[in-house]
Amino acid sequence: MARSTFKVLFYVNGSKEKDGIVPIMGRVTINGTVAQFSCKRTIPKELWDVKGNRAKGKSREAIATNLSLDNIKAQIIKHYQRLSDREAFVTAEMVRNAYQGLGSEYDTLMKAFDRDCASLFKRVGKDRSMGTYKVMLRARNNTARFIRHKYNRSDMSMLELTPDFIRDFAVYLSTVKGNRNATIWINCMWLKGVVMRAHFNGKIPRNPFAQFHISPNTKERAFLTEDELKTLVSHEFKDSHSAFVRDLFVFASFTALSFVDLKELTTDEIVEVNGEKWILAKRHKTQVPYQVKLLDIPLQIIDRYRPFQKDNSIFGDINYWTVCKKLKKVISECGITKDISFHCARHGFATLALSKGMPIESVSRVLGHTNIVTTQLYAKITTEKLDTDLSMLGSKLNASFGNIKMA
Repeated sequence: MARSTFKVLFYVNGSKEKDGIVPIMGRVTINGTVAQFSCKRTIPKELWDVKGNRAKGKSREAIATNLSLDNIKAQIIKHYQRLSDREAFVTAEMVRNAYQGLGSEYDTLMKAFDRDCASLFKRVGKDRSMGTYKVMLRARNNTARFIRHKYNRSDMSMLELTPDFIRDFAVYLSTVKGNRNATIWINCMWLKGVVMRAHFNGKIPRNPFAQFHISPNTKERAFLTEDELKTLVSHEFKDSHSAFVRDLFVFASFTALSFVDLKELTTDEIVEVNGEKWILAKRHKTQVPYQVKLLDIPLQIIDRYRPFQKDNSIFGDINYWTVCKKLKKVISECGITKDISFHCARHGFATLALSKGMPIESVSRVLGHTNIVTTQLYAKITTEKLDTDLSMLGSKLNASFGNIKMA
């Protein structure tokens, strides 16, 4: 930015004249942007030199006023130079705010990102998981690497951001980082969220990413069919560890528990209601209450491991990655060729429950979802379910239209 576009002028505000005394104001002009401020000084109107932007004469008051104005101008120049060294785009408002000590944590993109990361970290263990925080931190680091790669800088002003920035960021993730569409989507959404919050909080005048949209294009989540689940349940494993992993997955398939909820399941959360055993608890991820009736197979699994229970934990200290690694071998040994993760158990439960006629509202309650749209993503409409529903509709329509002949 050319330094010749930077100006600091002083003037008096005649509209606030009182008893011949007027307040002195300042004006910063940079590339067409203007910001005004109060110099916190007053002067008799007849002592002000309009053309010279200074007090006229050599009186003690005039000399003191001019020294004060020179000092203000020197401070503003200092702040302008400091901002110019750091930012590629400097406005008069930024310089004025820096002079007045009104600097915002949203002055730069990475400062805004760091602030939001710190805010999210405080929520870990309350309504957010450490995994969510790590995903946001990864998006923050990728944004910093992109700025270094594209602009050879460590940060940039929020006012510099344009719609092309986030589009170029998506291209960078795809080409330089080699990320797939779902990873690109989640990185861009974290970045878009940081800028959106800065805009909503009044820190930047517009949201440059408001019109940016990208589809996550996530792959279909696999699940076990009823016959495949029966094969898994009835298969005899020689390895006790394989059998234990199978039992964990089957238990989740009949209860829709996530791995962390399964790991934290205690005997205190299993209660008797009208002579039946139920799990009444809150989801670890969202703290949303869920309830699910324990059917025969889950009860068998609980009884099988009751002798090994420590304290009141149902399944003890189980490790997610160890279980997932073993699960692939377990599924393969049963002759099932699908790529199944532990989370697929919840998808399998939702799909099986829906195919058996369970209302989606009830499925959503068991899954502990706050939004039924999420349940729709979990539960797949199978061909069997569609055939049953259409046959039922056909029977009702035949009963209603059976006596009517086409004209």
